[in-house]
Amino acid sequence: MARINLLPWRENLRQQRQKNFLIALGAAAIAAVLLVMLGNHIMNQMISGQENRNQFLRGEIRKLERDIQRIEELEQVRDNLIARKNVIERLQRNRSMMVHLFNQMAQTVPEGMTLSTVRQSGEQLTIVGNSESETRVSDYMRNIEQAKWLHSPRLRIVERVRSEDRADQAYRFELVVEVRSPADEDEDEES
Repeated sequence: MARINLLPWRENLRQQRQKNFLIALGAAAIAAVLLVMLGNHIMNQMISGQENRNQFLRGEIRKLERDIQRIEELEQVRDNLIARKNVIERLQRNRSMMVHLFNQMAQTVPEGMTLSTVRQSGEQLTIVGNSESETRVSDYMRNIEQAKWLHSPRLRIVERVRSEDRADQAYRFELVVEVRSPADEDEDEES
């Protein structure tokens, strides 16, 4: 048998494999670097897109906050206008109140009684006067309870007064009466 030296062939094959391995290793490293760079680029694009969406949402939120503030201002203006309207309506309803009030007072005062002072504070009327007797004051209070515009009479003072010039008016009294229109009572009963 002939002797063949296979060593250079094996050495060449080993060098070829090592060369192929280094080429494959370099290609894998380049591919890995390219893949990392591509991934980084994609992530930066995604982050940039999300930041753009967040910026858009912040802008829309600012617009909505301005709209909400404007709505609150408009609600406050509306509430002020409604309050003014209610005041005007109440004044319109109570426009003829004094006429009715004096008419009711004239109709409810019994004979033998005079009124000296009538003061109004809000919806309370303070009536001060003189009477011949305590029963006249009681009659006056009953008349007030039956009146449409005067309600809830409360007696503060009834005192005997000595006076030379008015012997027929021996008692001084003070009443507190609630003033209410019949329309206000109807509204209270409905609610």
